[in-house]
Amino acid sequence: MPDPSRRTAHQHLPRSGAARDALRDKGQFWTPDWVASAMVEYVLSDGSPHIFDPAVGSGAFFLAARVVVKEQGRPLKLLGTELYKDVLTAALTAGLGPDDLAGVEIRDFLRNPPESRFAAIVANPPYIRHHRLDAETKRFLKVFATSLLGEPLDGRTGYHVFFLLRALTLLDVGGRLAFIVPADTCEGVFANKLWHWITTHYCLDGVITFTPEATPFPGVDTNAVVLLLKNTAPRSDFSWARCKEPSGSLRRWVSLGQPDQDHPELHAIRRDIGEGIRVGLSREPAPELKDAVPLRVFAHVVRGIATGANDFFHLTGAQLKDLSLPFDYFIRAVGRTRDIEGEAIDQEGLATLDARGRPTFLLNIGADSFNELPASLRMYVASGEAKGLHQRALIGARRPWYKMERREPPEFFFAYLGRRNVRFIRNLAGVVPLTGFLCVYANSSNPGYVERLGKVLSRPETLNALRAVAKSYGGGAMKVEPRALERLPIRQHVLEEEGLGIAEGEPQYSFL
Repeated sequence: MPDPSRRTAHQHLPRSGAARDALRDKGQFWTPDWVASAMVEYVLSDGSPHIFDPAVGSGAFFLAARVVVKEQGRPLKLLGTELYKDVLTAALTAGLGPDDLAGVEIRDFLRNPPESRFAAIVANPPYIRHHRLDAETKRFLKVFATSLLGEPLDGRTGYHVFFLLRALTLLDVGGRLAFIVPADTCEGVFANKLWHWITTHYCLDGVITFTPEATPFPGVDTNAVVLLLKNTAPRSDFSWARCKEPSGSLRRWVSLGQPDQDHPELHAIRRDIGEGIRVGLSREPAPELKDAVPLRVFAHVVRGIATGANDFFHLTGAQLKDLSLPFDYFIRAVGRTRDIEGEAIDQEGLATLDARGRPTFLLNIGADSFNELPASLRMYVASGEAKGLHQRALIGARRPWYKMERREPPEFFFAYLGRRNVRFIRNLAGVVPLTGFLCVYANSSNPGYVERLGKVLSRPETLNALRAVAKSYGGGAMKVEPRALERLPIRQHVLEEEGLGIAEGEPQYSFL
């Protein structure tokens, strides 16, 4: 058996540039042996005479399948599809031969799927984010999802989700499927609808998650999860595991039927399907929330200002002086989360940023027409147009293009993306944030109310609960979208201890 810590084909991940963009366009990240072998073990456990991989790539699952069937002493057909013929050279380099790839068809699995059904399907589907899909592809995916679910999925749904749906339609009765996908498959805005449909039509057998130390894809800003599904009657519970180390223990656990266990290398429990979907299948079970109240009762959340070109619109005080730009046409704004080191930003902190040469002035032209602007500002706007800024998608949608979207200064900023220091920040400087932050507006402007809300938001119990609503990424990073932040559960005892009451007659709350 191969060393479980060895990563198939030793994929080199370029950190940036054209090579990294090409990798993202194809969505190709190879599966390590120790994960591939566990997934193959699962789909072949009922004795299927074949294994089908709809995205063969480097052949990680074919390599793992050869090991499994050699141990079992039985023949196995290797079947699959691959969109890019040149990618299969990586499979040959990794140790597969031409005969191993004889059953692989070069075809578009989503648009032109095989006519056969399969008893064992295993895949690491292309991970392509929605903004890298062209308009025609998005139209196709919308029609495809609607044909299955009866309605489209959210436009931000990644390509890998549709790969999963297509594979499920080809899974034979009684067959097994194992997919390794990004955690957003279970956490995105579409997840509730997606998983209610899947668990109504198929049996969710297991979900495998990974600690940052055991991530299958080091150096990739994606948190992976393995889904184990069967085309049998749906069940009300499923097995949920957290893998703590990259080792062969994952395959052993699968071979034993996914038992509950608490082991140094792997922790596994049984979970209720409804609870798992509500919390997010990739997330740990959440504490009982009957005594919790969502943040939306006390505040509403809006994203920060999207300029479309920070270098042009967000300037330093020195730049304004050098260009003779009038300060009256700018408002104070912060853009980077690391520009605010503590839990508050005040006038002194703003002055410190300006002294350090950090941009804190945002162009904010009001009702003045172009001809009414000061000469220096007209020249500056013209310089931006000469650079083609007005032709960018986001900027070109504004009328006129140089007029910035507006935000009232919020009482709090929320630094919503990162591995550490995700936090609420008190806005004592009366500034507005760019998209590095979310704007959190208190539902009351009463100073006492705002002060008490700030104390509630800074409590460890509140910050720890962010995991229940955040999308998880590689290396322990997380991201919280505006509507998700409004669902942040705040414990009743925290509200009582900080003196923040709920208005009499408030309705019951749902965290879906």
